[in-house]
Amino acid sequence: MATLRELKGRIGSVASSEKITGAMKMISSAKMHKAEGALRQLKPYREQVETIIANLLGSDASFDSPLMTPRDTVSNYAVVVWGSDDGLCGAYNMNIFKQLVSHLAGLREKYGDTVHITVIPIGAKIAKAAAKIKVGGVNVKLPEDVDSKTTEVKDFTWRLRDSFLNGEYDVIDVLYMSYKSVSRQRLETSQLLPVTAGAFADLDSEIKPRPYIFEPSAEVIFNKVLPMYLLAVIQDVFTENRASEQAARVMAMQSANDNAKKLFDQLQLEFNKLRQQAITTELLDILGGQVK
Repeated sequence: MATLRELKGRIGSVASSEKITGAMKMISSAKMHKAEGALRQLKPYREQVETIIANLLGSDASFDSPLMTPRDTVSNYAVVVWGSDDGLCGAYNMNIFKQLVSHLAGLREKYGDTVHITVIPIGAKIAKAAAKIKVGGVNVKLPEDVDSKTTEVKDFTWRLRDSFLNGEYDVIDVLYMSYKSVSRQRLETSQLLPVTAGAFADLDSEIKPRPYIFEPSAEVIFNKVLPMYLLAVIQDVFTENRASEQAARVMAMQSANDNAKKLFDQLQLEFNKLRQQAITTELLDILGGQVK
């Protein structure tokens, strides 16, 4: 049975833990709201780029882009997966890793064991988990450190584009956690390259060709705007993943804070009972001495 001193020490430790988790929750919440603001700023730009491409595809002009040309055979496949650099975010990275394993299994089933798959993890935690993948000859490739800074995101996007154009990869997928709200994030897997017409939400498959006069040519405009679309997608993915990570950390810290508070109340009740028992024992000893 614990003594009063031991219980008092445990209560102090739990109280400190409660303060720490509360502070971490506030910090993560602030970072999450900042990422939410960045998402709201990115949305109009991406929608405008998608609208331009949709109008181009819906016109009667003829043009093509190597970024939209599918390969006859798929020999090299790349999967870019986003995770977190830090822990304390619950099952966030584990859920992403499970989805990655499932996606790789699906690719093996679709393309066979001859296809060479490269996993490109973004984030220290998911990189560590991906490094353990050995089934099926999956090659784990760690890129240079990439964060949310615009220059680094651009460089990373252009590296992916160039890797596709020079034939290093035939298809590139992105796997990340899409941010819906502080309590809801959803795993998303989509094809980045080659770009498909179905990637544009505003594009109606039954749009009738409309006569346009383009200056410069439709092909020049299209090949200028399409890389902008790729950059918008990668920027959006980075920001959504950052917001989702912080939202998961907010929920994890809230859960830890609730558990600490519950444990604090239990220990405080046990401490009060033990103290009351000690006081009662002392009173009985005093009364017993007086009677004698």
